Amino acid sequence: MIRNTDKPPWLTEMVAVWGYVQRNYFLTKRYFMWEVVWLVYVTINAMAITFIGAGVEAVGGTVDTKFLMTYLLVGALLWNYLSMLFDVLSETVSWERWEGTIEYTFMSPSSRVTHLLGMGFYAVIYGILQTAMTLGVCYLLFDLDLSNANYWGALLVLSVASVSLVGFGVVAAVLPLLSPEKGQQVSYIVSSVLLLVSGVYYKVSVLPEWMQMIAMFSPVTYALEGSRAALQDGAGMAELWESIWVLLVMGVVFVPLGLFVFHLGESYAKRTGKLKRSG
Repeated sequence: MIRNTDKPPWLTEMVAVWGYVQRNYFLTKRYFMWEVVWLVYVTINAMAITFIGAGVEAVGGTVDTKFLMTYLLVGALLWNYLSMLFDVLSETVSWERWEGTIEYTFMSPSSRVTHLLGMGFYAVIYGILQTAMTLGVCYLLFDLDLSNANYWGALLVLSVASVSLVGFGVVAAVLPLLSPEKGQQVSYIVSSVLLLVSGVYYKVSVLPEWMQMIAMFSPVTYALEGSRAALQDGAGMAELWESIWVLLVMGVVFVPLGLFVFHLGESYAKRTGKLKRSG
């Protein structure tokens, strides 16, 4: 009797996802010194933002300096993580072009969902490690107000937010497919708008009303609100649920939407011969 040793489809896809994670790991390892440069930049940027809070006291400010420093640091750390996740996915096409592998990747038997899921999974792992290292350095240098921090709650909010950011990033990833010359630059504009309206370094309430309307559709807004509540106020699940349920809805909407838009962009690029073009 001959036994069927074929793997189930879901297991084959999971192996393919892990393959993309490993590929990104080896790419990171190959350009390790650039990763060190980026880590130093991210850490110094977070420190510089936190020093703004310390500077308030130096000029005679009356606000709670420790609270302000923690507020700014949390914003800087979360923005570094979320923007990195967004950038890794939005640069998927550009990265393939740089490596000269775009045609091979897009002709591989694994589905596009598997490809993008592998990229997103690696970005989440790498981003959390990078954020934890930066937080550790800043915690040693500054007198931060994290005595009531709910770290597990913040991690939960960050994990849920990552799903919706994956959808955002996949939508941005289609831009280099549509325009090999300037598509990547447009994705940076999307990232800049998220930075402006999401309350990274200030409360959303200080923005003009039309900007506050845009902020309502940014997952970064709710990720920051929930994470700050967990880290600075020690908020529990009941309080964090207000941010989490919105992020869950955004994830359910943005991920399928992103995959659909990417599919349309990929079909267009193949039909018009734009996959291999770099200018």
